[in-house]
Amino acid sequence: MAPSSDGSRRAAYILHETFGYDTFRGQQEEVIGHVIDGGDALVLMPTGGGKSLCYQIPAMARPGTGVVISPLIALMQNQVEALKQLGVHAEFLNSSLDPGTRQVIEAQFRNKELDILYLAPERLRSRQTLDLLASGNISVFAIDEAHCVSQWGHDFRPDYLELQVLHERWPDVPRIALTATATQATREEIATRLNLKDAKQFVSSFDRPNIQYRIIPKSGANKQLLSFLKAEHAGDAGIVYCLSRNSTEKIAAFLRDNGVDALPYHAGLDAATRAEHQRRFLTEDGLVIVATIAFGMGIDKPDVRFVAHMDMPRSVEGYYQETGRAGRDGQPATAWMAYGLADVTQQRVLIDSSEGNAAHRRQLQAHLDGMLALCETVSCRRSELLAYFSEEATACGNCDTCLQPPRTWDGTVAAQKLMSVIVRLENERNGLHFGAGKIINILRGRPDEGTERHRLRDLKPYGVGADLRAVEWQAVVRQLLAQGLLRVQGEYQILALTPASAEVLQGKRQVTMRQDAAGARASRSRGSSGAGSGSGGASGPASGDAPDLSPEDTAVFEQLRTWRKDAAEGKPPYVVFHDATLREIASARPATLDQLSAVNGVGAAKLDKYGEQVLEVLAAAS
Repeated sequence: MAPSSDGSRRAAYILHETFGYDTFRGQQEEVIGHVIDGGDALVLMPTGGGKSLCYQIPAMARPGTGVVISPLIALMQNQVEALKQLGVHAEFLNSSLDPGTRQVIEAQFRNKELDILYLAPERLRSRQTLDLLASGNISVFAIDEAHCVSQWGHDFRPDYLELQVLHERWPDVPRIALTATATQATREEIATRLNLKDAKQFVSSFDRPNIQYRIIPKSGANKQLLSFLKAEHAGDAGIVYCLSRNSTEKIAAFLRDNGVDALPYHAGLDAATRAEHQRRFLTEDGLVIVATIAFGMGIDKPDVRFVAHMDMPRSVEGYYQETGRAGRDGQPATAWMAYGLADVTQQRVLIDSSEGNAAHRRQLQAHLDGMLALCETVSCRRSELLAYFSEEATACGNCDTCLQPPRTWDGTVAAQKLMSVIVRLENERNGLHFGAGKIINILRGRPDEGTERHRLRDLKPYGVGADLRAVEWQAVVRQLLAQGLLRVQGEYQILALTPASAEVLQGKRQVTMRQDAAGARASRSRGSSGAGSGSGGASGPASGDAPDLSPEDTAVFEQLRTWRKDAAEGKPPYVVFHDATLREIASARPATLDQLSAVNGVGAAKLDKYGEQVLEVLAAAS
């Protein structure tokens, strides 16, 4: 159904007057028109793709207040702050508010004074909240981060299961569910659990062409990370993800000791420290946050130049969501990961020991298999990533496997040697089992206390793998695990054969392996994006389309950035103007307010608030 002409005109007017853009991006116009006309929608757009505009504009175009269900306090606060800068009447209700402030906001909602109200999903369990919503006029319900409804997702939130009440109590109010991360199976689960089976689905490309994906074998991961940062991202803002709280503390300290401004972030820190570290990351330039996955969903910082993983994520969905926090401004960014044997064995053990039934463990295994396939692929990493989300793509030319195609080798004999050690240990040593390290020592003929104690020198396979280094054998084990030809069991991560191992031992199956190599620095390429990317849908056009600046324009751009930091008054600078907007201003050098209003990202409210100040900066720079 085509959107009504009135709805289209209203949407275009809000886009220009409030958000400062002349054209929509991608599927935004179609989604917005569908919701303005009263249709339900399930929207998948990549991080930075402008999802927020898809519900913010309908909320303002339709009569009443748009109600947005958002999972994190930080996410609400950032989006509300950005909207207020645009002159939008937006507020949030969550546990951070004192009773007096909450009562004022509730009164504003009842009096129809708000354009948009953000709520946490758990508040819908409260009769008081449902009564409040019933007392007002609701234009649209938006369910942000809708993948949280999936029990198989990486961020399952049971509170999201309560959201069916929205359709039951307000059947005539359109609902829009949005996420940046969902396979076909997850989309179906979202539609089922939110009663959106009849909703129109809008699925955009998952591709983020400005992000360069790189995965390297671990070999002293801390030093590898430091080398990566100093060689390619010195002074850049970025996020380093770790699985454990302890690792975040240690790696942040290591980076600080080596001249990188870094702070830890994890759930074990007190709330005040977490809030301060997050504030600094949002407001300061060039800060690195070393964090668990507790950090990120509420972070709308557009100029994150890299996301690094020190441990393999549990799923491709998680990896995509986390790496998507880089380069929201469309400028080149890097998704870097150090990956090793311990990552594989650790994840296998976690699955075996996880709570839940067999179906749950199978689903976890499927997630891990997808992640392993991405790590071990010899083809384009971006194509592998997009294929996971059922999207076809050609080789990108901007990932490590495209820039430096890996070599492969016939690892069948190596696999047979390793498997034969496991068989001999089971058959000749009364079912003796070892982990990867001990088995590699046996293969290489390098006895340690354990191998001497068990007198394993007389094993037939002892020393048959001396032709490979220990790190090469670790890669063999890692890839056999990834291919399902080995498994780990028990808390001691013992290696064992699988049913498929017999085909290899009998010579009926060839094993092709990727040859790890220390690659040279991959080149960084310029990406592209479009309008409405980044912070809360209210950010500037993607900087991939921004002009290249001359040295003179660059100096003006830096002066504008300095002014912006003061104008932000302690808030994230990007809520004033994004870098993309400042770049265009520095290049165009508008001399009047009318000329300034033509710059992407300069809406009416920001023109009124900051226009004269910007012209003063430009006049002083000329």
